[in-house]
Amino acid sequence: MGKGILRNFLLCWMLTAALLVQAQPNQGRQSLGGTAAADRITREVRHELLMQPYYTIFDWLAFKVDGDNVTLLGQVVDPQLKSDAQASVKHIEGIGTVTNNIEVLPPNPDDDRIRRDVYRAIYNYDGLFKYAWGSQPPIHIIVKTGHVTLVGPVDSQQDKQLAEMRAKTVPGVFSVDDQLEVAGNKTK
Repeated sequence: MGKGILRNFLLCWMLTAALLVQAQPNQGRQSLGGTAAADRITREVRHELLMQPYYTIFDWLAFKVDGDNVTLLGQVVDPQLKSDAQASVKHIEGIGTVTNNIEVLPPNPDDDRIRRDVYRAIYNYDGLFKYAWGSQPPIHIIVKTGHVTLVGPVDSQQDKQLAEMRAKTVPGVFSVDDQLEVAGNKTK
């Protein structure tokens, strides 16, 4: 039993590192002069975004690489994170322009309460507690005017459904958009 828990923890940790900052599929990789250059830029952008000091489970950062252009996507609670993400990415060698389409979520005390309550509902639940381990839990909780979006990697379809169900039990939640990805089932 101990080995199974450790294996699940390590798998979850590796998936978190790979998927916390999601690269959107791109069509323009060849215009960089080859896949190697596009892969390098993708790795470096992902790394820069993951290293943002104010990036939390209540934010979601994604990006798209098209040639030498990078488009930043996602939603953040802190406006500083939006500008810091752009500043860190635009200095990567080989990037021409950075378009910052990161949405800053409006400040709302009700949304702050919902974030905390959804966090507790998911991460304090026995079946999902394993996801709370590590410095950056994989299930991100985005709340905008009472509407919750769950994003990130999970181990199984059952965990995906369980996280959605737990989020729906929180008072004040109007809807839950479950965008969690089951490991190994990522589609492009």
